[in-house]
Amino acid sequence: MTTKLSQVFKTFFVCILLVTFTANAQTATLEKQTTGAVPSDALPITPEVKIGKLSNGLTYYIQNNGKPEDKVELRLALKAGSIVETEDQRGLAHFMEHMNFNGTKNFKKNELVDYLQGIGVEFGADLNAYTGFDQTVYILPIPSDDPEKLDKGFQILQDWAGNALLTDEDIDDERGVVIEEYRTRLGAATRMQSRYLDKIAYKSKYADRLPIGTKENLENFKYESIRNFQRDWYRPNLMAVIAVGDLDVETLEKKIKENFSSLKNPENPKSREEFYSQSHEGTFVAIEWDEEATGSQVQIFYKDKGKPKKTKTVADYQHNMVEGLFSQMINNRLREYSNKPNPPFIYGFSYHGGTIGNQDAYQSFAQTNETGQLEALRVLLEENERVKRFGFKASELERAKKDYLARLERQFKDKDKRESERIVGRYVQHFLQESPIPGIDWSYAFAQKELPKIKLEDVNGLISDFLHDDNRLVILTGPKKEGLTKVTEQEVIDLLEDVKKADVKDYEDEAVREELMPIKPKKGSIAKKEVNNEGKINETTTLTLSNGAKVTYKKTDFKNDEVLMEAFSYGGTSLYTTEELLETSSANRGLFEAGIDGIDKNEMTKMTSGKIVRVRPFIGGNSEGFTGSASPKDMEMMFQMIHLYFTKLDKDPEAFASFISKQKAFLGNILSNPNIAFSIAYGEFISEGNPRYTGFPDEEALDNANYDMAYEKYKERFANAGDFHFYFVGNVDEDKIKDYAETYIASLPSSDKKEMYKVYDFRPKFGSHEFTYYKGTEPKSQVRLTFSGETEYNKDEARAMNALGEILSIKLIEKLREEEGGVYGAGARGSISKLPYSRYNFSISFPCAPENVEKLIAASLAEVESIVKNGPTETDLDKVKKALLLSRKEDLEQNRFWLSTIKDADYNMNDLEGVVNYEANINALTTKDIHNVAKKYLTDGYIKAVLMPEKE
Repeated sequence: MTTKLSQVFKTFFVCILLVTFTANAQTATLEKQTTGAVPSDALPITPEVKIGKLSNGLTYYIQNNGKPEDKVELRLALKAGSIVETEDQRGLAHFMEHMNFNGTKNFKKNELVDYLQGIGVEFGADLNAYTGFDQTVYILPIPSDDPEKLDKGFQILQDWAGNALLTDEDIDDERGVVIEEYRTRLGAATRMQSRYLDKIAYKSKYADRLPIGTKENLENFKYESIRNFQRDWYRPNLMAVIAVGDLDVETLEKKIKENFSSLKNPENPKSREEFYSQSHEGTFVAIEWDEEATGSQVQIFYKDKGKPKKTKTVADYQHNMVEGLFSQMINNRLREYSNKPNPPFIYGFSYHGGTIGNQDAYQSFAQTNETGQLEALRVLLEENERVKRFGFKASELERAKKDYLARLERQFKDKDKRESERIVGRYVQHFLQESPIPGIDWSYAFAQKELPKIKLEDVNGLISDFLHDDNRLVILTGPKKEGLTKVTEQEVIDLLEDVKKADVKDYEDEAVREELMPIKPKKGSIAKKEVNNEGKINETTTLTLSNGAKVTYKKTDFKNDEVLMEAFSYGGTSLYTTEELLETSSANRGLFEAGIDGIDKNEMTKMTSGKIVRVRPFIGGNSEGFTGSASPKDMEMMFQMIHLYFTKLDKDPEAFASFISKQKAFLGNILSNPNIAFSIAYGEFISEGNPRYTGFPDEEALDNANYDMAYEKYKERFANAGDFHFYFVGNVDEDKIKDYAETYIASLPSSDKKEMYKVYDFRPKFGSHEFTYYKGTEPKSQVRLTFSGETEYNKDEARAMNALGEILSIKLIEKLREEEGGVYGAGARGSISKLPYSRYNFSISFPCAPENVEKLIAASLAEVESIVKNGPTETDLDKVKKALLLSRKEDLEQNRFWLSTIKDADYNMNDLEGVVNYEANINALTTKDIHNVAKKYLTDGYIKAVLMPEKE
C-alpha cells in the first residue's frame, strides 16, 4: 500500500506514452471512422469496453480479455484523495486505504490478507492500493475459474467501497504501520521538497496535503476524523469498478450490479471541489541543498495559465500528437549533449504535462554534477531558445514521426496479446482524469493518416506558447558540503536574462549512412540442427554453426512483435589477473559508450529511427555476452549489431571521457544516502581480505580506470565467437533466423578453444558476525540478517530454501507489521546457488525505528527459531505453493521467462525438465522438506548488520 504523488520528474518515455493514448483494440468500423474524422468530433471510446452507471451513480468498466487465462483484474477507483482532507484529517485518505485491509464487514482484522494468500494472491505483489492527491485506487487480481473465489473477490471490493469497521482498536493498531511507512519517506529529497512545494503548487491546497500526512496527526488524530472521511467520500457517485479479464462481460456486469447497487450516497453529500494552483507574476527561484542529497538537479517549469485542458476531441488528440513529436525532437537533442566528452549533464529532458497542483507546465529537467547546475541550466534554456528562434529541421521531424509510428505499430500488432493488467489502468485513468481511450486500432489508423499531414511549423509553433517570463519556476537541488558554493538566486535570474540575449546558433543535423552494414560478411553455415524436447512445452531448436557457435531459439506466440535475445560465454573478468581486474573494473561499462564501425551513439539513434532494436554487450564476473531485443522486422539489424560488436567496436577516448564524467557526477555524492552507504560498507565488511574486491567506484578509481587495457581485454573476451551460445525467444521466423545466423554469427572469427571461469579461494564472511554502521540524521534504521556459507548443491533443497524464504516473509509480516506495528514492510529470501561455487544464502531485512531494532530482531529470530524447531504449518506452506503455481502459470506465457529459463539451464549446466515438472515438484514439497533446510542452514550463526542514524 503506497501513497502516489504526481510525478515531478517524468522521463521522455512516459511523456510519449501519455500523449499517444494508445489504449485498447478498436474495431474495423472505428478504424474507418478516422478517414472522415473532423477536428470538432468527439473522440471515440473503444467498443471493447462496456461502460455503465448504476442508479446510485457508481460507474463501471468491463472488458473480456483472455491473457492471462483464468484471471480477472479488479479495481475500485475513488475520486477522493488527500486533497479533500480537512485539517484534522491530514494523512487520513491514505490511512483509510490501510484500514480497508484491517477489518471490514465480511473480513475481520487480518482475515482479508489471510484469505487471499490462501488462494495464491500475494500481499504487496498482487493485492495492493495507492492514494494520491485526488484519488484512491484498490488493486485486486482474482482467479476467474472458480465461482466461489470470484464471488469473494467482488465481496472484498464491496467491503472496500464502504464496509470498513474502523474500530478504535484496529485504528490504533495501524498507526504504527503507517508511521513506519512515513518513516521510509524521510530523507534529503523529502526535506528539500517541503521547502519548495509551495512554489510548484502556488497558493493551492496541494502544497500542504501530501498524501502521507504529518507524523503528529497520524499519531494523534481522533477516531471520528477518519470515520467522517469515510462517510463523506466513500460513496458510489465518486466510485468506479473496473473489471478486465478472462470472463464474459455479462457475468462481470451481473456481479457488479449484485454487489454495488445497494450502496447509498449520503443525504447531504459534500461537494467534490476541484483544486488548482494559482498563476503568479515573474519567476520564482528555489535553491535547496542538503547534506544527504545524492545528486544535483535542475528543473524549469513554465506553468500554463488556467486549468488543464482535457483531451476530448479529435483536434485535442491531434494536438497531443504534435506535442509528442515536439518532445521526441527536443529530447533527441538533449540526449546528444549527454554523449559529449564533457557533458553538461548526465541526462536531460523536456516535455509538456501535468505537475503537482493540478496544473500543466512545460518542464525541462537535468541531472548534473555538483558544480554544474548553472551550466546545465544554461544548456536547457539555450536549447529551448534555439528551438524558439530557428525551429526544428525537417529531418528531425521525419525521424520523430518514424519513431512515433513504430511504437504505435508495435502496440497494434500486439493488441490481442495484451495482459489484463496492462489494460485495466487505462480505464482507471479514464474515470479519474477523463484520459482518452479511443483504442489502438483507431489510434494507429489515425496516426497513419494524420502524421504525414503534420508540418514543421505545427511543431515549431508550440514553443512560443510554452515559454514565458511569468508564472515560471526554477528549482535547483543538490548536496551541501564543505568547499561547495551554493548557487544564488541572482545568478539564476541573471542567467535567464543572458540567454534571452545570447548569440544562439542554429542546430546542425548531420546525415548518417543509410545502412548499418552495407557490405555483408561472407556466410558461414549450419553444421548441425537439433530439436530439443520435441513435442513438449520446453521444446527448443539448437543450431550448431560452422564456427562452433550455437544458436538456440524457441518460437512463441505470446507477443506478435517481440523477439528477445541473450548470449553468453564462460570466462568474464574471472580470467583477468588481479591487477587487470582492478585497473579495468571501472572502465568496462564505458567501453560501450563508443560506437560500432564508426557510428557513434547519436548517429545510431538517428539510424534506428522507426526501428525497434537493441543490443548491449556485457562483461561480467564469470561470463561475457549480450542482451537485446527487436521487432521481428528489425531482427536483421539486431544480428548486424551483434556481428559488429564482435568485430568493430570503436575505440573512442572522447566517448569514454564522457562516460567517466557522467559516472563522477552520478556517483559523486551517492554515499551521502544512508541506505546506499550502508550497503556499500556492508559489502566491504563481508569482503574484507579479498584481493579481487573492486567495491564502490569512487573518484580515484574512475580517474585510474584503464581504458586501453579494458579495450584490449574486451577484444580478447570477444575474439572467439565459437565459445558463445546465443538464445532467441519470441515471434521468430525460423527461415530468417537460420539465414541471419549463417550470415552474421557463423561468419565471426573463432577457434576450438573452450574456456571456463576461474573460481578463487576467497569466500565472503559467514557465520556469526555483527556490523553496525552509523549514517543519516533521520530517525530510521535498516536491519539485515544473513545466514550464508558453502554447501553441496541440491536442486530439491534449493526449491525448499526458496519456499522457506516465502514462508518466513508471511510470518514476518504477521509478526513485525500486523502484531508489533513496527515495520511497513519486511521480507526474507532464501536461495542455494550452483555457480561459480555451491553456496547458500538466507536473508531477512526490514526498515524500522532505531529504538525498535533489537526488539524486532529478537522477534524475527523467534520466527526463525520456531520454524527450525517445529517446521512451518501446512497452512503457510499451502499459501506459498498456491502463489508459486499461480505465478508460474503466468510466467509460462512470457517470452522473458522462457529466455532466462533456457539460457540459465545451460549456464548452470542443468536441464529443462524442471519446467515440465514444476507443478509436480511444488506440490510435492512438504513441511518436512522446509523443516529440514531450516535446521540445516539456519542454525550455524548469522551476520547481523544494522544501519543506525549518526550519534549526536
